[in-house]
Amino acid sequence: MQQSKLHFLFLNLGHFLDHLFMLVFATVAALALTREWGLSYAELVAYATPGFVAFGAFALAAGWLADRWSREGMITVFFVGIGAASIVTALATTPLQIAIGLFAIGVFASIYHPVGIALVLEGRVRTGMAVAINGVWGNMGVATAALITGYLIDHTGWRSAFVVPGLVSIAIGVAYGLVIWRVAAPKAAAAGGTGSAAQAVFDRALFIRVIGIVFFTTALGGLVFQSTTFALPKILAERAANLDVSATLIGSMAFLAFAAGSIGQLVVGFFVDRFSPRHAFLIVAALQVTFFALMPGLTGWAAVFCAMAFMFAAFGQIPINDVLVGRVARTQWRSRILAVRYMITISVMAAALPLIGIVHGRWGFDTLFVILAATAAAIFTAVVLLPRQMPQAAAVPAE
Repeated sequence: MQQSKLHFLFLNLGHFLDHLFMLVFATVAALALTREWGLSYAELVAYATPGFVAFGAFALAAGWLADRWSREGMITVFFVGIGAASIVTALATTPLQIAIGLFAIGVFASIYHPVGIALVLEGRVRTGMAVAINGVWGNMGVATAALITGYLIDHTGWRSAFVVPGLVSIAIGVAYGLVIWRVAAPKAAAAGGTGSAAQAVFDRALFIRVIGIVFFTTALGGLVFQSTTFALPKILAERAANLDVSATLIGSMAFLAFAAGSIGQLVVGFFVDRFSPRHAFLIVAALQVTFFALMPGLTGWAAVFCAMAFMFAAFGQIPINDVLVGRVARTQWRSRILAVRYMITISVMAAALPLIGIVHGRWGFDTLFVILAATAAAIFTAVVLLPRQMPQAAAVPAE
């Protein structure tokens, strides 16, 4: 039991770092490099695209390798590799060099979601709260990226925002390899590569229907997630300009908004373990439509509070799709199915980066919020097609 709790802690730290690394550049670009390199925000955003392409493109390979080799081994590679890539990125002196560094970060970041989430789901019947708690750690990584990066920009420069978490990640990776992977490998060999899992009781037609809706809402959710997380520091910098705030305070505002998203995940995780995932999904989609539609024109603290509200709704969606996959997919296939899901998510996220730059450059963020409101409405429409009653997974005893 103690080993299981320690493993869950490591997986949560991994989710935290995964999202932190992918969003350090968002704050660096908005608050530092526009001045230091003399490029516009829209121009800098383009150099982040290769990293997000890699984040999605390599997910399927990571999931396949984890299912065929070792999930714990792949998590070790994730911790050490992403830390090293981040440190190297801090050495960049040109936009092309930083794009290469961000690409390397994206390659290693692609490992976590198909592998780490599969490990979180492994052996559990009630997956909602476990996925939600793990999701909160990911959210806090998003929030801390803006908070810590803003602080480091003000005090020690933007390069340290890549170096400090890089060193921390490498240290955690070494500890994970020694404490978890070393124990898990002989157990997996003794069990013939199998273990306890929650196997879904689902007919083929419903399986296809649910997975199709999961993939569709995943694609649209990727646009919502990327737009709200990557652009939020810039949105708050513009909307709170009349408050005369520093980079550190902008980071703090973003932190509060992401913290609200974390609360949303916990509420939804609790709900889906006890009630219908469909009902929870409909509620969070409706809330997204409402608060995205309210955001245009808001400034100052009203904009900050509205951002907190739509982050609550946007992040509340995240655990539902993972819970649905956990219920309908056998454990032997989960990493690969999750890999496809996150490949879709992150591919859309990568494509969303140029969209954010174009929309901001031509029309401003008010237009972006109109697009997000329409996207959330499409998600709501798709969720209506989910079964009203989702069968519960049946636990398979440990070997």
